[in-house]
Amino acid sequence: MRCRSDHRDWTSPEERDDHRIVLVRSGRFRRWVDGVDVDLDPTVGYVGVPKQEERFAHPAGGDVCTSVRVAPELWADAAGEPGRGPACSALYVDAALDLAHRRCLSAAEDGDVDYALAEQVLTLIRCAVDRMAARPRPVESAPDDRRLVAAAREAITTGDAASGALLSLAQSIGVSPFRLSRVFSREMGVSITRYRNRVRLGSVLDRLEAGEVGLAVLAVDLGFADQAHLSRTVRKELGYTPTALRRLLAPAAPGETLTR
Repeated sequence: MRCRSDHRDWTSPEERDDHRIVLVRSGRFRRWVDGVDVDLDPTVGYVGVPKQEERFAHPAGGDVCTSVRVAPELWADAAGEPGRGPACSALYVDAALDLAHRRCLSAAEDGDVDYALAEQVLTLIRCAVDRMAARPRPVESAPDDRRLVAAAREAITTGDAASGALLSLAQSIGVSPFRLSRVFSREMGVSITRYRNRVRLGSVLDRLEAGEVGLAVLAVDLGFADQAHLSRTVRKELGYTPTALRRLLAPAAPGETLTR
């Protein structure tokens, strides 16, 4: 789905009748559902279920998303029980789910829809359902807290100079590092450190997908201590070396096998 940059205000309410998983490929936008609005970007997608009334706004301009519509019987099979809804419609997209998303897109380009793409889509659905089930239902939060977290996320995802360290990030937002750390973990379900590493891993995947071969340069550019630190982090979070990931995200050659 491609959304233009001229939809900056909230759309009219719309009720959907399907289960779907929506992941952001680029850009960011906002979704309102059940009285709560959520900022969405490549690190946060959402799960939609029937009977939800939702609105959207695109104050940051256009964006590109992947939307996977799931048949009711397949959703029941993946989610474990018919009609099961998410504890929270916002879906934190960790590095593993991001990789599953990218593998779907790569499989789609290869053209084997009936098997390769179908298998990757099923993996994506399973991964998203697992993330959804693992996150507890959030407590009601104050608007100021949501704005604080949104400001921190924007600084980190856009590479703002202040986001290089927790203390400078908190200072730039105008809050204490204690409050920023506490509120961020409560709102996002992950620590701000883990979130920052998730954003860096997204950049690693972007560069590897584009064919990056200079891992030492990549490590320096993205703030890792050295190439070994980069490789350890990637393998810990994704189970692959950077070299293996580059091959994994490239179009598959006939008969090619992959070593983790």
